[in-house]
Amino acid sequence: MPKPDFWNNRKRYYDFKSFLVNRFGCKVHKLQIDAGFTCPNRDGKLAVGGCAYCDGRGSALRQKGSLPSVAEQIRSGKALYRNLRGAAKFIAYFQTFTNTYGPVEKLRALYDEALTQEDVIGISIGTRPDCVDGGILDLLQEYAKTKHVWIEYGLQSIHDRTLERIGRGHDAATFVEAVRKTAGRGLLICTHIIAGLPGESREDMIGTARAVAGLPVDGIKIHSLLALRGTGVGRLYEEGKIALLSQEQYVSTVCDILEVLPPQTVIQRITAEGYRDIYLGPDWASNKLKVLNAIDRELEKRDTYQGAKYEVTGGR
Repeated sequence: MPKPDFWNNRKRYYDFKSFLVNRFGCKVHKLQIDAGFTCPNRDGKLAVGGCAYCDGRGSALRQKGSLPSVAEQIRSGKALYRNLRGAAKFIAYFQTFTNTYGPVEKLRALYDEALTQEDVIGISIGTRPDCVDGGILDLLQEYAKTKHVWIEYGLQSIHDRTLERIGRGHDAATFVEAVRKTAGRGLLICTHIIAGLPGESREDMIGTARAVAGLPVDGIKIHSLLALRGTGVGRLYEEGKIALLSQEQYVSTVCDILEVLPPQTVIQRITAEGYRDIYLGPDWASNKLKVLNAIDRELEKRDTYQGAKYEVTGGR
């Protein structure tokens, strides 16, 4: 297939950096924000302990003590990334735990604080599909009239048996309904998925990607299952009860996933790593640049691109 001209990049997929430069004409950086939220899968509303792969400590800032204000976190981040990466504009990324888990008045105050900072052109809200309602979506839709707004829904897998196994606390239908309720409001929707979840085959992982491809989703984050000390996955890994993907398996699977996604889907993340002090594996995932280069080489070897096997469905 021909490479889409609108990507305006040298890659074989539509990376987030290219998307932002194409839209804003300058380097834009996402600033990670910890606004002090918790999660219904952790505070007892649904469960305690969180999802099987989740480290409950939160951000590095939270581990140091009292959190700085949202404005202070943005000011420090801007100073760092202007110098480090030459960023001109910024998106405030409410990342830690579930960032719509609270009353609308509290959410408005926090989001307003972020959006009134100089050179912040938008927000990105990380949340769960069972933690949005009409009032929250109305608030984000209001911001989207003048700002760049993403809502990021954790899915991880489209298969209910897997969601139950990892303790997500919701089913796939909840995710699909959240996406449907969000679509058409001027918001950009990003989905998080994990490759290598316990019990899943390669076909299962590609099935998750195909399901996402059939929905009105604008972006995706992909990474392999990480084993972190103190988590359910970490314990199973230490006990030898689960295996993690090899780099070769992960790279091949990511390329399979990219092939079935629409060409316009923004690839916000394609690998990740955990905190080094509790990191158990896989060893290869701690070198993100090496993984990214391996994905590029595999796509080139296949002579393929994101979207090469995408099939248009009625869902988009």
